[in-house]
Amino acid sequence: MKSPAVLVTGANRGIGLAIAERFARAGFPVLLGARVHAAGRAEATRLSAEGLDVHAIELDVADSASVVRAVAEVERREAKLGVLVNNAGILPDGALLTMPEAGIEASFAVNVLGPLRLIRALSPGMAARGFGRIVNVSSGWGSFAQGLGPGAYGVTKAALNALTVRAAAELPKTVKCNAMCPGWVRTRMGGAGATLAPEVPAETAFWLGTLPENGPTGGFFRDKKPVEW
Repeated sequence: MKSPAVLVTGANRGIGLAIAERFARAGFPVLLGARVHAAGRAEATRLSAEGLDVHAIELDVADSASVVRAVAEVERREAKLGVLVNNAGILPDGALLTMPEAGIEASFAVNVLGPLRLIRALSPGMAARGFGRIVNVSSGWGSFAQGLGPGAYGVTKAALNALTVRAAAELPKTVKCNAMCPGWVRTRMGGAGATLAPEVPAETAFWLGTLPENGPTGGFFRDKKPVEW
């Protein structure tokens, strides 16, 4: 049976790109979502040249119209989408109580509303086909058990965790929704001093995206192991 298609957001670099590559090298058709379409096309072209089934889709998760266009592109390609990885995220500087309101609004738009829009748009098709795996790339900074992270980032990642739990409860059993903490990763956001390569959390995303029928849903994981909310 042909592997289901995979959509990864924020996939033109960093963790998102590593996740897209992991699925593609395992034989999955991958839709590489990127806000900057040229950057997404460049990576899709590179991977396609290796014989991998990767196509770039312009997708700004903070823009509802862009989400609608991206979903239409998925349907146009007749992609039997089975895996959604909500990876796109932003980390604005500043304390929550003093940062400009525009930064708070942007954080919620990308880190919370974007994943919600895509889940609402794509999960009905997953349910109809009897298979769906949704992976929300969150953070330990969204964990109350770990004290939450700074600024709007910690609040929005906590909201993404809450969205994960609520979505898992409302989705049919055939569609699983989980969150993951990638850890401190060497990306533009994590910085050069981070301890992990992007390929490390990509393994957890791949595991969650390929869970068997009896796998978990509504959970929070790091290195394929449960972590506290």
